[in-house]
Amino acid sequence: MDGTKTIKIPDAKTARAKAEHYCAYQERSQQEVRDKLYEWGLRSNDVESLIGGLIEDNFLNEERFSKAYALGKFRQKGWGKGKIRQGLKFKRVPDVLIKKALSAIPGDEYIAMLQKVLAKKAKTVTEKEPFKRDYKLRQYALSRGYENDLIGDILRDGKTV
Repeated sequence: MDGTKTIKIPDAKTARAKAEHYCAYQERSQQEVRDKLYEWGLRSNDVESLIGGLIEDNFLNEERFSKAYALGKFRQKGWGKGKIRQGLKFKRVPDVLIKKALSAIPGDEYIAMLQKVLAKKAKTVTEKEPFKRDYKLRQYALSRGYENDLIGDILRDGKTV
C-alpha cells in the first residue's frame, strides 16, 4: 500500500452525494472522477452510471474542465501550450477539447507571458556568451511548454532583457 486510506462507500446515494461535492469543489476531468469512484470501492457499472448522472446534471463537464485547466495553468504557473496539452492528455481529455481549451488562451497574453518567463529566467542566467545564454533561455522556455519559433522570435527581437 502507498499509505493512503481507502474509503469504502456503502451505497449509490452516498457515493452520488460525495461525488457531487468532489465535482463542485473544483472542476474535474471524467478520468479524475472515475479514479476517485474506483478508489471508493465502487464497481464498474456503478461508476459509469454515476458519471453519466454527473454529466447530465452538469456537475461534470469535460469542456469546462479543459478550459479551466488550460487558463489556470497558463495564468497561475506560466505554462506554455505544449505543457498544458501534455497535462490534459494525461487526464485523458479528448483531442478536440484540448484544441478548444488551448484556443481559449488569448494570443497577446500568451506572447506577454512568454516574454515575462524569459525575462525572469534571464535575470538568473549567469552565462555571458550570447549564444550559450540564448540556448539556456530557449531550453528553459521549451521545458515550460512554449513553442520553439515563438521563443526564437522573442530572443531575436531582444525583448527579454
